Amino acid sequence: MKRIIPFVFFVFSLGINLLAQTGGDFPEEKIKEDKNEFKFIGYYYMRSEISNTYPTNEFLKGQIVGRLFGGNTTKTGSDSRFTEQRFIPIIAYTPRLFDGWATMRMSFEFDWTWGDANYGAGGNFGGAFGADFVNMQTQNLFIEFRPQRNLFINAGLTRIFDNIRVPAYTFTDDLITTGYRLAIWGSDGTGVAGHYYLNDQRFKFGAYQLYENNVDQNDDVSLFELDYEYDFDIKNSAGLTLYYLRDRGNAEGGVSILGQGLNSGLSNYNGVFNFNFGNNDYTADIIWLGTHFHGDPLLKQGRFGYSGFVISNFGNAKTEIQSVDIFGLAANLRLAYKYGKNTNDYVSADGVFSTGDDNNISDGKYSGVLTGNNWTAPGAVFFSHGLYLLLPHGNVVNRFTGAVIDIQNIGYGLMAGSLTGSYDIIPNKLKIKSSLGIGASPVTPAGGGSLIGTEFNFNLLYKLRVFMDLELHAAYLKLGDFYDSQAVNGGIPVRPDDPWVLFASLKWIMF
Repeated sequence: MKRIIPFVFFVFSLGINLLAQTGGDFPEEKIKEDKNEFKFIGYYYMRSEISNTYPTNEFLKGQIVGRLFGGNTTKTGSDSRFTEQRFIPIIAYTPRLFDGWATMRMSFEFDWTWGDANYGAGGNFGGAFGADFVNMQTQNLFIEFRPQRNLFINAGLTRIFDNIRVPAYTFTDDLITTGYRLAIWGSDGTGVAGHYYLNDQRFKFGAYQLYENNVDQNDDVSLFELDYEYDFDIKNSAGLTLYYLRDRGNAEGGVSILGQGLNSGLSNYNGVFNFNFGNNDYTADIIWLGTHFHGDPLLKQGRFGYSGFVISNFGNAKTEIQSVDIFGLAANLRLAYKYGKNTNDYVSADGVFSTGDDNNISDGKYSGVLTGNNWTAPGAVFFSHGLYLLLPHGNVVNRFTGAVIDIQNIGYGLMAGSLTGSYDIIPNKLKIKSSLGIGASPVTPAGGGSLIGTEFNFNLLYKLRVFMDLELHAAYLKLGDFYDSQAVNGGIPVRPDDPWVLFASLKWIMF
């Protein structure tokens, strides 16, 4: 299996050479943006927070990813105060000699909490007195081949997004409101991805090596993707998607000592389902088959917009003594209406559903969904629903948490909805936004009920300059009887304190 990815890349390379020899590939006019060999985009984000959520494990030092009350030891009840910041430089190099045929793309990440550490090395640190911390994380580093104007082939450490559009040319708002909205796959990984545009049609193919593990053994985790989308008109589009994952890693590799996969300790952190195979080796073959659709979700062309998806995963995971059939279903629908003259004058309703499993795998079946969060942290980031605490919010640095961090909700499934209203008090300058959300579980945990919680939040945004925003956020989550269960509330005998958060942020996107 480990030879498949190099073989696929070799085939794609041959395709590039053949395409380069055909006539009419390059227009006579030069691409204006190619006059500059280097291009730079920077993202700076700083936030100061007060909340009652904190980790009890002091070794985590506030670097928290995953589910509230899960394995990352996050609790509620004690006030925490901190300031953190992030800078992401995104660099592209297109040699004039190549005339747009190839571009080197790279992005890096610098994160820290103010006052956390100095004179050391590692990720997500470096804000203490004296600084001088070695802290640079590589997000992406890949070559983009463009033998034709409508063909993009990315090879290397690239984006693995559940969206058909080319990430380097697509705004974040489009990526998180179309396709599967990063709820199934949303992270970085190595492999080859191709995007081909033909009139009103889009095609995407991908082959990724999620984990190589030992190069001399058949213990890899590989992912393959086919995606198609058709534009019915200038607003409405729909598509079909197929993913296939071959897991022979047996929980090796992954995040620290937690591992990755269906049987790893990562599940308790990420809020995903654990197959609980014990010490038995397993193999798994899993397929995702889905459809996605949208029509002007960002309200750029009219007053009404929508987007949604339906996706199922099915397959089999087995050990020498056990075989588990997998079948789960997830669906989402988002509706938006612009009542004013600006795109920020809107109301939206957003709903998500996923099936759950009520008896683990004792019956030889798992009836829930699986996502990229089963194989890394985070591997899927569904944060475009307008909520902060019930489901995770995207404006974060070192802390990415939520009551339900993944739509599979530890395997219990999810029924959640949010209602958002936004209004430009001063057009394109001062905006107010608020959301109300509620979540429940189709399957109830032992000793608990189905209601996960109800959230109310508030956001005030002031635009200092173009692409520079100053924001104030507040959110409160009223926990439901789901957390009466010690199986999901961190093992305490009573329902935890309701989480709340208040933070101010400065965001600057620089070109």
